[in-house]
Amino acid sequence: MRSQLHQFLSITGLLVGLVLFGAVSIHFLTGSGWLESCYLAVITLTTVGARDVGTTPAAMVFVILYLVLGLSIFTYGAFSLGQLILSTDFRNMLEQRRMRQDISRLRDHFIVCGLGRMGTAIAEYLAGRNQAFVVIDRDEEILEDVCQARGWLYLEGDATADELLIAAGIANARGLATVLASDADNVYVVLTARMLSSNVQIVARASEDAAVQKLQRAGATRVISPFSSGAVKMARLMLNPSVEDFLEITDEKGSDLELADIQIAEGSPYVGKQLAETDLRARGVMVIGIRRATGERLLPPSGAAVINAGDSLFAFGSAAAVQEMIGQSGGDA
Repeated sequence: MRSQLHQFLSITGLLVGLVLFGAVSIHFLTGSGWLESCYLAVITLTTVGARDVGTTPAAMVFVILYLVLGLSIFTYGAFSLGQLILSTDFRNMLEQRRMRQDISRLRDHFIVCGLGRMGTAIAEYLAGRNQAFVVIDRDEEILEDVCQARGWLYLEGDATADELLIAAGIANARGLATVLASDADNVYVVLTARMLSSNVQIVARASEDAAVQKLQRAGATRVISPFSSGAVKMARLMLNPSVEDFLEITDEKGSDLELADIQIAEGSPYVGKQLAETDLRARGVMVIGIRRATGERLLPPSGAAVINAGDSLFAFGSAAAVQEMIGQSGGDA
């Protein structure tokens, strides 16, 4: 992208400089005003020839040299500029600039590092629930094939680089998932993200058990080992097949049911109320657990449990009601 931008600026600067050189020369040779001199320089270079620059020997010699030397440069520059503007790479560059502007306006969004099978599945899950997110990957071809076709925001580059995470809005992000192919890269992403944001929730994938502890020490909120998680899920399916089938309903795209962890912030209309005093049950939301800011867990919570700022409510119910509750939990309704 930088090479196309550099080429565009170089060609544009060459053409502007050529016109300015002609305008300054004509101004001092003929005494014409600056606007008129610019006009004469342009029509001379483009060979429109609507007016003569001047009839003095000096003016005529300048026009001859200006056309001989400048016309070829102007023609080549104009052709190259037009070719660059119409090229796919240049359009991609402009699209990247537009996406970076859109990303800079995001708040409370998610960042997905790595667009392999797990990364794509995570992005599809977020997209299915209308959550804002940004994908980061090194492979430009994969990003264009997967993200452009689906309208996902993305950044090309190394997710371990500070500047790329900053460009992805790590300071304003709600969560980050890193599912790069290498455990070492995932550790570095977690370490970098945690240094840039102390509040962001970080979920990391570990290919080997030895990497789990390293990722946790680097600052990951949760570490997922696909092999261990898959084995545990298989065991649960054997022991409680019906329960697992029920829980999978909440993971289906377009499902009417949602299981969510809702953070209660200062100013939420639920702060200070007993659970029984809220209208959550009437709205189709059931709170099955409360985790206090101190780490205390209420499972299941009683109706007399008071909701405090900083609590996490584990809510289950209709997707629309849960999403509405998430929107109200951050401030006054």
